Amino acid sequence: MSSTASDAASATRVRPAGGKLRRDAGIIGLLFASLGGMIGSGWLFGPLQAAKIAGPASMVSWVIGGIAILLLAFVYAELATAFPRSGAVVSFPKLSHGNLMALVMSWVVFLGYVSVAPVEVMAVLSYANNYIHGFVNPKTGILTALGFWVSFAMLGFFVLLNSFGIRWLLRINSTLVWWKLAIPTLTVIALLIAAHHGANLTSHGFAPAGAEGILSAVATSGIVFNFLGFRQAVELAGETSNPQKYIPIAVIGSVILALILYLALEVAMVFSVAPGDIAHGWANLHFAGIAGPFAGLATLLGLGWLAMLLYIDAVVSPGGTAIIYSTTTSRVVYATGEEGLMTPLFSRVIGPGVPWVALIVTFLFGVFFFFPFPSWQKLVGYISSVSVLSYGIGPVVLLTLRKTLPVEQHGRPFVMRAPWVIAPIAFIVSNFIIYWSGAETDNFLFGMLAVFFVIYIVYEGFKVRSLAHLRWRGAWWLLPYFFGMWLITRLGPANLTGGDGLLPFPWGMVVIAIFSLFIIALAVNSGLPDPEEARLALQAGEPPNIQAR
Repeated sequence: MSSTASDAASATRVRPAGGKLRRDAGIIGLLFASLGGMIGSGWLFGPLQAAKIAGPASMVSWVIGGIAILLLAFVYAELATAFPRSGAVVSFPKLSHGNLMALVMSWVVFLGYVSVAPVEVMAVLSYANNYIHGFVNPKTGILTALGFWVSFAMLGFFVLLNSFGIRWLLRINSTLVWWKLAIPTLTVIALLIAAHHGANLTSHGFAPAGAEGILSAVATSGIVFNFLGFRQAVELAGETSNPQKYIPIAVIGSVILALILYLALEVAMVFSVAPGDIAHGWANLHFAGIAGPFAGLATLLGLGWLAMLLYIDAVVSPGGTAIIYSTTTSRVVYATGEEGLMTPLFSRVIGPGVPWVALIVTFLFGVFFFFPFPSWQKLVGYISSVSVLSYGIGPVVLLTLRKTLPVEQHGRPFVMRAPWVIAPIAFIVSNFIIYWSGAETDNFLFGMLAVFFVIYIVYEGFKVRSLAHLRWRGAWWLLPYFFGMWLITRLGPANLTGGDGLLPFPWGMVVIAIFSLFIIALAVNSGLPDPEEARLALQAGEPPNIQAR
């Protein structure tokens, strides 16, 4: 059987018994799902970390990060409306390049998603440790034994909430998002009224760490980490009655709203910090405990009421993000079973459209991240790199399907303009973010992927005594892509990537741009010549295995 026919046949396999997902997600639910994924612990910690790295130029970092993610949002708006499936980001590579590429990318997506809810739980305890001591070691930021068990219980509670079904879950999330929008907005207004030190913009230079600091802040301070939540609506595309209308609004609208909010928060922090607190430079800005910038600023400015609200929000915002990421991570696991990439057991559904096996997997793997890991900032740098690697595949898929299934013959509900310009730029920017994440993070990321791949190849070799069935055509380009990104980052400047310095700034970025164009050309030419499953999906215009309401 040809690889194309085999891949298409996998879509028609007998579905496991146990019910179907439901189309209960409306426009507000989807928009707030993405906003809920973007407004979590990041707004409590990110502006401080960005300012320490880039100074007042951190405001530029937020704009760069927002524009970068907005380019990806346009790409995913087209893909998600054309192929609205739950856990869609796992499905997209399968449609364009076959099972092997989809399997590898499912590992990347899962690693990026499954770690977010635990990080948000850790953020809750980091804030709570200021008034209920014993959860976190104040010197290392690592959970204590008590903190581990409390985190274990909290993550279990967030995952358990998903048993109510998508309709009730999105209602809970929407309620939390109204709060999560109100408190940051109130914080911006209160701080700018209470204090505004215009001299902070230039007292140590607008960009004390130069362009390297601005770019490094995008990847490592939590900026990209905050914006990556836009894809929550994409993962739930198969659970809405009108994806063609709702998904573009939810995906693009959420990024724009989040960019406005985060930029305002950074402006408020830069102007509100007392000049004495940055007397030794922005890099030494510090608040007692792990209070985060805004609770600390509110206390210093005598805004006790605001500090109290922020301590409450330190539970609500990260908790809400943990809930929605538990939802979408389980959909990614569900999709691996539904698409035939992993055991069909993962796609088991019970009750009100609950993928219960996928939720158990989400919980068990999430607990792993409570073990002694470094600080919140280190973890979000890792998550940003992993997630952007998975997001960057979107432009590859879009251009491949534009080539094999031209819009003129196979229309889409939402068509992105100038795809052969925007998609390559989005891919380049995605690789810039991986590069800015640094050599240490990329060593871990690509090393882990290499280990997973070797284990999988050994398993397949023992199982069928042959590797010919793995559809190498669609996935072989991942090897030079991953190796090239690791090598260029390793050779980058020490003050930006922690590399060997053989590619000084900005030449490393020039190499990344050229390398990205070469890789995307390879990837597009490696796609399935006749993506039958994608063609049938466009013709049908209907997501599979969904129960209408």
